[in-house]
Parts: sequence; C-alpha cells; structure tokens
Amino acid sequence: MGKFAVKVRYAMVSDCVEAVVAKSAKAKDGWLFKEEPSHYSYADLEKDGQTLWDGVDNSLARIHLRAVKTGDRVLYYETGDEKAVVGEMVVTEGPMADPGSDDPKAVVVKVKAVKRWPKAVTLAQIKQEPAFADWALVKNSRLSVMPVSAELWKRLEAMAIDG
Repeated sequence: MGKFAVKVRYAMVSDCVEAVVAKSAKAKDGWLFKEEPSHYSYADLEKDGQTLWDGVDNSLARIHLRAVKTGDRVLYYETGDEKAVVGEMVVTEGPMADPGSDDPKAVVVKVKAVKRWPKAVTLAQIKQEPAFADWALVKNSRLSVMPVSAELWKRLEAMAIDG
C-alpha cells in the first residue's frame, strides 16, 4: 500500500472512530476517569478541592476528553489494587491544551471533588452485572476516559448505596 493510500485509510478510520465516539458521548450522562491512587487519589482531590486532569496519552481517551464539557459529571475510578469507583467529580473548565506538555495533542480538563461515594463499587462487582457487559470499563480495561450512560450511572449509584 502506498503512502497516499495509508493516509486515506487512516483518515477514514479516524473519522469512523470520531463518529462512534461522538454518538456514544451524546448518549451519556457523564464520564468515568481512571487514576492510580498512588499517583493522585480521590483523597488528594478532596484535600486539593480541584485539579487539572492531565496525563491522558491514549488516542481514544483523548477524543473522549475533548468531548467533555464544563458541568459534566465524572466518576472517579481508582486503578491499582482497589479497582473501584470511589467518588464523583464535576468538570469546572475544559477541555484545553495541556499547559505542562510539549505534545500539541495533549488535552486537560479541570475537575473538582463533589462527593465520596458511601461504598466503593469494585470492578469485580461491575463484572458480575450483565448490564455492564458491553461497557468500555469491562471491554477495554486500558481506556482511562470513557462515557457513562444514564442507565449505567444510576445502577452504579445504587450499588454504592446498596452494596
């Protein structure tokens, strides 16, 4: 395949990915952001009040992050040993170019803590529920930013209360 054909094919795939992401982003009630708690935990966010959400390198995660709007609700998911949704945030600014990166594609949003959930909802619990089978958290474990539908959000909130 020649260089031109590769560029055209890449552009077509890229357009398809963005169309799928745009469709899924419209059908969302919020977002889920992942972070390693040894790097920046929900407790750190509670202490700081707000932070710039940066360090997103995956292309699809960046596409999702660019679709985030001020006022959007975000679930805070701690990776590492716990692997659980532990709290809720809200987007206060964004998306914008990452001021701390030389990468022109790097993007950040500003978030603030809203509330810690009564009980963490673990990945093991999520995987036991058939309603979550097609969700990116279950199907694409490496993705750090993903949309959350209203239905899944409500189910997660119920699990955080009921256990």
